[in-house]
Amino acid sequence: MNRRKFLKAAGVGVAASAVFTTNLYAKSVTRLKVCLSWPKTLPIMGEGALWFAKRVDELSGGSLKIHIYGANELVPALGVFDACSKGLIDGFHSGPYYWKGKNMAFALFSSFPFGMVADELEPWFDFAGGMDLWRELYARYNLMPFKGGNTGNQMGGWFRKPIKSLADMKGLKMRIPGLGGEVMARLGVKPVNIPGGEIYTALERGVIDATEWVGPSLDTIMGFQKVARYYYTGWHEPGSILEMTFNKKKYERLPKEHQAIIEAATREMHARIFSEFQYQNALKLQDIISGKYDVKLGNFPDDVNEAAKKAIIEILNEYSNKSKDFAKVYENIKSFFPKIRKWTDTLPKWYLDIRDSGTIVD
Repeated sequence: MNRRKFLKAAGVGVAASAVFTTNLYAKSVTRLKVCLSWPKTLPIMGEGALWFAKRVDELSGGSLKIHIYGANELVPALGVFDACSKGLIDGFHSGPYYWKGKNMAFALFSSFPFGMVADELEPWFDFAGGMDLWRELYARYNLMPFKGGNTGNQMGGWFRKPIKSLADMKGLKMRIPGLGGEVMARLGVKPVNIPGGEIYTALERGVIDATEWVGPSLDTIMGFQKVARYYYTGWHEPGSILEMTFNKKKYERLPKEHQAIIEAATREMHARIFSEFQYQNALKLQDIISGKYDVKLGNFPDDVNEAAKKAIIEILNEYSNKSKDFAKVYENIKSFFPKIRKWTDTLPKWYLDIRDSGTIVD
């Protein structure tokens, strides 16, 4: 045999074998579009969603890729629920209380005034039926929700004028969603629900008189301290759950491996966002206390707090009478809440004394 011809033929064979091998083991890539209700550059929440996409890529070996779109890039900030429900996008990162107009019960999956704090909400979702109820109600809209972060306790808000009594709340226009907004309305406030990216301009121009957002970290990044000097501690969102929600039909068509990766990555993201909120809020609160900003930090007056407690009880009972879904979720919460609160309140007296008198570190 001609040596030169043999080597040439062998080379073709090797090349063909390489092509065959590559095609045989090549992974197909699934791509999902996820939209946010806030800018993807927003620290903690937006960055948390980007981290989630990276983590999914790592865990899947590149076979599942999540493309993140910030608010208004693909759909409006508060249009993500409908877009995902219809299958126009594959998923979204937002907060369940934005959708209470769809179903009153959705607000209960975020947080409600004087309700469960973050470490009480976690076992409710995971072991006491909260997640099952959430998925049952979202399934009607062709949606599959996962926990997508927890903000921890949120601040009561920024006000352009001081609140010295309940009378000072009357007529104020305030950006505040969810059941917190319902309570404020009972106190004489006019609640407004606008996306996060529009809040600063509205506050600066006097379109609104006050706003809540999250806590010291994100609030100061948004610059609210520049246009509203009075900052109050809060009770309206003791531990707000965020969501990473997917179109249910599309999610169920994913391979089981990809479903497991999404579940694992959302759990990691959820824990990461909560941890970072706690860390960053602690640092920024010290900046406020130290006088870095020209801000008056305080608590709402007693008559405001008492009126708010009365209002939320009325609202929860009224909505339970109006909506079977709301009543079902609220009854579950009422059954669990006293048990978990009794546990979270079980601290030795010596610890409480130290806590109330300051830290043990000078």
